[in-house]
Amino acid sequence: METIGTPLMWAVFTAFVILALIVDLLVLRQNGPHKVSTREAVIWSAAWIALALAFNAGLWWYLKGQMPAPEADRIALEFLTGYLVEKALAVDNIFVFLMLFTYFAVPAQSQQRVLILGVLGAIVLRAIMIFVGAALIAKFHWILYIFGVFLLVTGAKMLWAAGQEPDMDKNPVLRWITGHLPLVRRYHGEALWLGKGRRRKYTPLFIVLVMIAITDVIFAVDSIPAIFAITTDPFIVLTSNVFAVLGLRALYFLLAGAAEKFHLLAYGLAMVLMFIGTKMLIVDLYKIPVAVSLGVVAATIATAMVLSLWIKPRQAPGVVGSP
Repeated sequence: METIGTPLMWAVFTAFVILALIVDLLVLRQNGPHKVSTREAVIWSAAWIALALAFNAGLWWYLKGQMPAPEADRIALEFLTGYLVEKALAVDNIFVFLMLFTYFAVPAQSQQRVLILGVLGAIVLRAIMIFVGAALIAKFHWILYIFGVFLLVTGAKMLWAAGQEPDMDKNPVLRWITGHLPLVRRYHGEALWLGKGRRRKYTPLFIVLVMIAITDVIFAVDSIPAIFAITTDPFIVLTSNVFAVLGLRALYFLLAGAAEKFHLLAYGLAMVLMFIGTKMLIVDLYKIPVAVSLGVVAATIATAMVLSLWIKPRQAPGVVGSP
């Protein structure tokens, strides 16, 4: 499979990510389990975004010395577009995390551990799926059409389900866990289970972690095809994905209190997926420029967020204060 990534570039990126994760984990351990303040979440979110932009700038600067400037500009735009798409889809992921934490009443002090484990799992999972996907696309070009149809259908389903609250009590995975595993009802700090062997019983935090892992799988299945509509280069696909996922923990605590304010964001994300799916389906007829894709994605997400602040969410029938 063709890629701009040289062994040196892969090594630098890997070292970059490992160092970032070590710093994040050291800060988490130093502060101990605690409720993350809005100020702390803003600082960390800004730091992760700045880190991604710095990497993109460094990549652009390096490539300008290796290839014609227009080609380097195109690749840098592909990274930025992919990063924006994955970041936007990560926001929807965050809203699902919020729903899970609320449903299971996860203490604020325990949410950080679940999120950091979820981030690590998401990075490993996406890396595997990206390399498999890139290998398949390199061998079977027509897979892009399957990805395109899948994204169109996913976007349409998301558009249809937007604004509807999922019924967690009917979730098949949750019903299987509660019906087959020995559980304890109360949280025990950050412990995932108590006891050993046959006496082992699982805490609610274990159930939440399993549900987060499944959520990671579901969203990876959506987001990986989306990034391949922008570029099929494994290096750009993986780097933009990983940088979008790295700031997931900080972004969660930043948006947790504002989830209801962006109630129309799901509609915007659905439109983005449908646009990207369409782009995949017409790739052999007309290639939409990367700059145009970036503009459409950014404008769609921004419009959904602005409209969310302008248009108040509809209240369910019978809610106090509803007309």
